[in-house]
Formats: sequence, C-alpha cells, structure tokens
Amino acid sequence: MGFFGKIFSALKKTKDKISEKFSALFSRGKIDEEFYEELEEVLISSDISVRTSMDIVEDLRDRVKKDRITENEGVVKALKEILKETIERAESLEIQTPAVIMVIGVNGVGKTTTIGKLAHYFSERKKSVIIAAADTFRAAASDQLTVWAERANVKIVKSSEGSDPSSVVFDAITSAKAKKADYLIIDTAGRLHVKANLMEELKKMSRTVEKEYPEANFYKFIVLDATTGQNAVNQVETFNDAVGIDGIILTKLDGTAKGGFVVSMCGELEVPVVYVGTGEKLDDIDEFDVEQFVDGII
Repeated sequence: MGFFGKIFSALKKTKDKISEKFSALFSRGKIDEEFYEELEEVLISSDISVRTSMDIVEDLRDRVKKDRITENEGVVKALKEILKETIERAESLEIQTPAVIMVIGVNGVGKTTTIGKLAHYFSERKKSVIIAAADTFRAAASDQLTVWAERANVKIVKSSEGSDPSSVVFDAITSAKAKKADYLIIDTAGRLHVKANLMEELKKMSRTVEKEYPEANFYKFIVLDATTGQNAVNQVETFNDAVGIDGIILTKLDGTAKGGFVVSMCGELEVPVVYVGTGEKLDDIDEFDVEQFVDGII
C-alpha cells in the first residue's frame, strides 16, 4: 500500500469526524455569514486552533468573494488550497547525508518504535544506519532498542544503564565516521520540561554532535503522539526553546480524530512534519505529504 493509502486510512477517524459536519454544513445550500461561523466551529472541533481557524475562514471568505465562487465544490477546493498553504508555512525539509538525527520527546510517545521504523526505512533504501542508545536513564531502554535494531538489521552503539549519554553519542559518532554511515540516529531519554537536568543533557548531547561531527547534517526531530492533539503544540514549543527543533515525527495518527491539529501546529510554529507513523508494523512509517494529508482530512 502506498503512502496515499496508508495516510488516508490513518486519517479515517479525523476525516469521518469532519465529513459528517461538512455534509450538514453544505446541505444548507447557501454560502452566507452563518455558513462561515459554522465552518469556523467545525475547524475548531477538529482540533485546529481558534487563531488558525479564524484565519482560514477569513481567507476563504475573501477568496469566495474575489473569485465569485457559488458552488460547494469550489468552496471545498478553495478550503483545501488554504489548508495546504497554511501547513506549508513550515518549509519542508530534505534530509542530506551524512545525517545525524537526534530523536527527542516526552515519555510514552513511541520514540523507541519510531527509531526502529526509521532505521528500517533508511535501510530498505540501501542506506547504512547506526543507532545510538543514548537513553541511559530508563531501565531496559537499550535492550528494547536493541530488539528494534536487530529487526531493522542495523548496528547499535550502547553502554551500561546510568552512564553518560554524551559518551554514548561520542562513541556512536566515532563508529559512524569509521564506517562512513549515511545515518546516525540518536535515541534520548523521554523528558518533560520540568526535568531541567534532562533538558541540559539534551543540550550537552547536541554540543557533542556539533563539536565531534561538524561535517554531518544535524537534525533534531521531536516525536509527537497525534492523539494528544493541540497539547502537542506545547511540547514542540518547549523543546524548540531548549535545543531547536528541525522537524516533527507523528505517531498514532491512526488512533485519533484530532489530526486537524497538524494544520495549526505547522502554520503557527512553522516546524514541518517530516515523517508519519501509520500503524504498528515495522514499515508503517512514511514521509509526510501535504496534499495527501489535506485530502485525507477533508
């Protein structure tokens, strides 16, 4: 199944939630002020922020008037264009190799699984991959990651529980350089902004990469659980302030009706979604595609 099939299926709950309300809205058969007010409510109920929903509706109102759109089909087309433009405020990211990808996020979002999927994704495309098990904070974290590394058939660099995460990163960089690896993926301990020591640890690991491997392309990706909807925006802001975020990886998109939050998150924070987890299997991860995402929710 291609990306369109996977993303369309993953967004089914979101699409169903919006489509039912859309049908009721368009059945009125009149594009008037009441229509725009109700549309704004539909967008907000789909977990698009109030601010972004208001902007979208205002833009749509202007386009309908300017282009003299009277048919429902034309309104939907214009709405899709606006949603796409809003998401594209976050400039898309093209990963260049050699690449170091540091994967961060709060506990329970699926970082370990995501790293395994990413490693498999790159490996399937004939790229060499090394994983750094730099989550030395959580018991058995490296053991779990080792299982995923074996499934993806890639090398893993790890150390004992409680050791310095930056030393693991250092060792992994040494290995990646020696083997001329295309990708080095760094796992990190799950953390919240209240854990100041863990945030400082992230900064230290970042400095290690920048100092020891300056010739690599360094990316910091945050993994977000899509079921948290708008609450995920706060996580991006917190980590962005601490270490800077280059991209977002969404997990559990198939388990939520809140997929609309991606629109406002990208539009307001201007951080792009890079990959999307679309299921539980090893190959259930794909590059994000704006047009297909919009088609999947409207």
